[in-house]
Amino acid sequence: MEGEGFRQIESIYRSESRRVIATLIRLLGDFDLAEEALHEAWAAALEQWPSQGIPAQPRAWLVSTGRFKAIDSLRRRARFQPLLGDAAEHLEADLPEGRDADELEDDRLRLIFTCCHPALNPDAQVALTLREVCGLATEEIARAFLIPAPTLAQRIVRAKAKIRDAKIPYQVPSPRELPERLPSVLRVIYLIFNEGYSASSGESATRPDLTGEAIRLGRLLADLLPDAETTGLLALMLLHDSRSSTRMDGAGNLLLLEHQDRSLWNREQITEGLALVKRALSSQRFGPYGIQAAIAAVHAESSDAAATDWEEIVGLYVVLHRLDPSPIVELNQAVAIAMRDGPLAGLDRIDALLARSALPGYHLIHAARADLLRRIGQLGEARAAYAKALEMTQQGAERRYLESRLQELGGNDLPSRPPPGPH
Repeated sequence: MEGEGFRQIESIYRSESRRVIATLIRLLGDFDLAEEALHEAWAAALEQWPSQGIPAQPRAWLVSTGRFKAIDSLRRRARFQPLLGDAAEHLEADLPEGRDADELEDDRLRLIFTCCHPALNPDAQVALTLREVCGLATEEIARAFLIPAPTLAQRIVRAKAKIRDAKIPYQVPSPRELPERLPSVLRVIYLIFNEGYSASSGESATRPDLTGEAIRLGRLLADLLPDAETTGLLALMLLHDSRSSTRMDGAGNLLLLEHQDRSLWNREQITEGLALVKRALSSQRFGPYGIQAAIAAVHAESSDAAATDWEEIVGLYVVLHRLDPSPIVELNQAVAIAMRDGPLAGLDRIDALLARSALPGYHLIHAARADLLRRIGQLGEARAAYAKALEMTQQGAERRYLESRLQELGGNDLPSRPPPGPH
């Protein structure tokens, strides 16, 4: 098998690993055993596939191989822990043969509901899902949470132990339980999407594998529970993702919304997203995701930046802040007010946020403030704000954008680049 074959194996790894791990967790009932089984299955694949060829159903092959590797591991360890021998016998007897993975209910959706069980605290729910369902590195998740990686790792370990010790079932909840379990799941899916749409680190600003995964999971959830907020979240992700091909130029530099070529936006996604927004809002039971989707819809329906109905967007942010009174919403509302009423009006609101110590370590508040200062000609303060934003981000494309702004304003000393995080 030449280079093309190995690239095909690499592609299968990227597309199937998290599906395989989700099924192995269900079959084996243990996160760590499933991780070990996955690694051994891939090791076997790398040894056999180059000479024997890639199987017709690689996912099913990996699940089956991982299962038998886990059984073998338990039997070896049973010499020292006899109860593991019973576990191995149970696994071998209990697992059905010959079932294609596509015939099973979606195990990643089961896994999300398990990771988002109310017995776990909200931060643990998000961390565990990002780690197990999406395969994000511990360091990536820690940066998103602004906490040390060892702290995050311990949080994940404790969450796995809680699932094991409390015997939390690996299943999609019953219709009666779904409403109370839904908010955490929606939050996790949206965080997955956001990590793909605007990566927290690395040279690439986007991770299409994660945005695609989040949208796929959003569709599954909307089919399972087609209420206003699941519909609103799916609409929001589709409308944002419709712009993805225009967010970077040919050199890999960020393009802000006002500079994107809207003729290249994905009209199929926009059409579907607009229909979903209409359905979510017409229910009169919409929540924050439905309102955010409505804001995205205003942008999607505008022929260019100048034609954007900022009055409507500001009004939607008023409703959103009533539903979700967070500093991030206030920041976005301030930017919308600046577009409607001028930069000074937005700047006053951003300064008020910072005065009460809201979002001091969030690079985008300093980048937004810098842009408004630049627009009113306060270039020295704008340089300082751009420099502060630059110090706070490790994302390569964002750093290049902020550096270019500083250079345009005559900034002499750029902040030193922090050590790169894992890509």
